[in-house]
Amino acid sequence: MLETSARLLHLLSLLQLRREWTGAALADRMSVTERTVRRDIGKLRSLGYPISASPGIAGGYQLGAGAQLPPLLLDDEEALAVALGLTAVASGPVSGIGEASIRALVKLEQVLPGRLRPKFSALRQSVSVLAGPSAAASAVNPEILTAFSTAISERRTAAFRYQALESAEGRRIVEPYKLVSTGRRWYLVAWCTERHDWRTFRVDRCQSVPVLRERFTPRPLPAKDLAAYVQSAITRSPYQYDVVIRIAAPLASVAEQVPAEVAVLEADGPGHTVLRSGWDSLDQPLVRMAGMGVEFEILAPEEMRERARAASGLLARAAGALPHAQEALVPPASQPGPAVHRKQSLPPTH
Repeated sequence: MLETSARLLHLLSLLQLRREWTGAALADRMSVTERTVRRDIGKLRSLGYPISASPGIAGGYQLGAGAQLPPLLLDDEEALAVALGLTAVASGPVSGIGEASIRALVKLEQVLPGRLRPKFSALRQSVSVLAGPSAAASAVNPEILTAFSTAISERRTAAFRYQALESAEGRRIVEPYKLVSTGRRWYLVAWCTERHDWRTFRVDRCQSVPVLRERFTPRPLPAKDLAAYVQSAITRSPYQYDVVIRIAAPLASVAEQVPAEVAVLEADGPGHTVLRSGWDSLDQPLVRMAGMGVEFEILAPEEMRERARAASGLLARAAGALPHAQEALVPPASQPGPAVHRKQSLPPTH
């Protein structure tokens, strides 16, 4: 009986794996005769599984859609992939999906074999998601995410090859603490053992699956909310200018147009939003803000206000609103401003 039950589960798994199977192909995969396959198909049908069969040389068996959801048979990697996907959806912006995803996560955890429970818990505990509008995502190897989440859960150092933005590929050895998703990219918050400082790493720039090494003693975290910490690091720290703008629109409206990895947004009363973002150019944020079509006020830096005044005169003359006699001296677009030193409280983003 045990052998028959295991064979039926194997057959059901194969039928879920591919749209259609011939009897000969199923018999070969299961190391049984075609007669045994036909008998097992009949048993599955008696249990309520809608399996159709088409005759002829090109015919075969196909698992159809039934009135009830059949049990899903997942291998280890598929189960972890489902867990990771449900974790992301549960904290995502899709209305009505979060609660169902949480219920599915709970059910999945109850039926997982013991060998997968630690990895499953690692995925749930080590991942955070920044809310924001979706965009084209950077491809990430799921094995890399799984390895980092395991390292976070087990408190192990991780070694991997990494391609930074402006330097050659090299090896990194880190103490990983948190994975953060922005919807477009994954980031890792870690203590870099070579630079003796906190760093954020873009996971899509990892060139190899991390190798887990010795255990480490946890350090005091640089911030209570590591997701917000990463957001500040990737939107402000690496840039020359720290731009602060007050927008005459509610937070929800601005968040629909400004991704989480571009700026930090804060509500300023019911009808205004404060935007904080880093830029290497003062003209680019002016163009972006003008394109939003809403009133805004530049709070910092002073150089940006000067650029706005110069640009306003230039645009007015272009529209014919001002005679050239009133033309004022316009500083060049590449006018340098005082450099803003990198904030030591935020981790450099590679």
